[in-house]
Amino acid sequence: MAEKLDFFQSSIVQDFTKDIEKYHLGPLWSAIPDLMHKQPTPQAVPYLWKAETLHAKLMEAREIFTPDRGGERRAIYLQNPGLKYREPWGWASTTQTLYAAVQLILPGETAPSHRHTQSALRFITNGSGAYTIVQGERIFMEEGDYLITPGGLWHGHAHPGDEPMIWMDALDIPTLYAIGGTFFEPYPDRIEQPEVPDNYSAQRYAGGMVRPISDRYPKVAPLGAYKWSQTVAALEGLSRFEPDAYDGYAVEYINPSNGKTANPNIAAWMHKLPKGFRGKAHRHTSSTIYQVFKGSGYTVINGVRFDWSKGDYFVVPNWAWHEHVGLEDSYLFSISDLPIMEKFEVQREEIYAENNGNQEIRDEFIPLLP
Repeated sequence: MAEKLDFFQSSIVQDFTKDIEKYHLGPLWSAIPDLMHKQPTPQAVPYLWKAETLHAKLMEAREIFTPDRGGERRAIYLQNPGLKYREPWGWASTTQTLYAAVQLILPGETAPSHRHTQSALRFITNGSGAYTIVQGERIFMEEGDYLITPGGLWHGHAHPGDEPMIWMDALDIPTLYAIGGTFFEPYPDRIEQPEVPDNYSAQRYAGGMVRPISDRYPKVAPLGAYKWSQTVAALEGLSRFEPDAYDGYAVEYINPSNGKTANPNIAAWMHKLPKGFRGKAHRHTSSTIYQVFKGSGYTVINGVRFDWSKGDYFVVPNWAWHEHVGLEDSYLFSISDLPIMEKFEVQREEIYAENNGNQEIRDEFIPLLP
């Protein structure tokens, strides 16, 4: 951060600042210390949402709201307390750049198709039997599946099954809102009709990390769903070796036609933290949202302990020290704005050098419960 000088508090400077503000002008000499810090100072804060709170509020929403009564989705987003000042609606910000929500669809319901410039993804946490349809492909969803909808693609949901389904939604809404790049278009006939066989792309990639020769040339979404069975098999293979010191055993979902992140603006990883895993602390420019798919443990963020268990969500803001501990075999699904930071060439990482890489725990987070 640039130096703040006492002279800037003098009456002559303050009077001149007030004068130019009348002409919608601003004093860089006073503003630059607050605008150009030596390192990131995010307004997003670390936070954790308990599974029982999210489930209770979704069940209440079930009684109040249905897609037929208007709106697009029965989804409750995770509002970061540090970003509530953003108008309107806190920009629906879970981190500085990303939105995350829990969505519920009931048997017999249809969430209409639409498309928008925001990139979207889904991670299925509870239930089965519903499908999403993306660009004419019906993809039936199961627990642990990861699905992508890059910006500009038609997509909707329907549920011909017999049990409620819940999943995590994530989009780059705050980023697109901030840069003025939001476009939205409803589908003219409520929901798309299939144009290819069900689960078409997943069948084409049934072999895992081999691709059809027609996908040698980059496509925005050659694979729409990444099945849990293949993800967990990859993690089990990694588990024969030493885990990463910071992220445990972790794999990244990628676009098989170009090797980049599966969703252009949002990176998605699945972590396995074996029982007894004690990670070391680090921090990076990218921010991360975690969903606890299975297991229990805790994460220390800037010296505060956040205990988590199955179904919880928690957020690590950018440039926050963090380390994970697995109290039992645990699987954490995570998304981050790493691709955005890399595009702007501001991604950096720093390793915590003190105390053999582990932070001193100074406090414990107390979650809000219904």
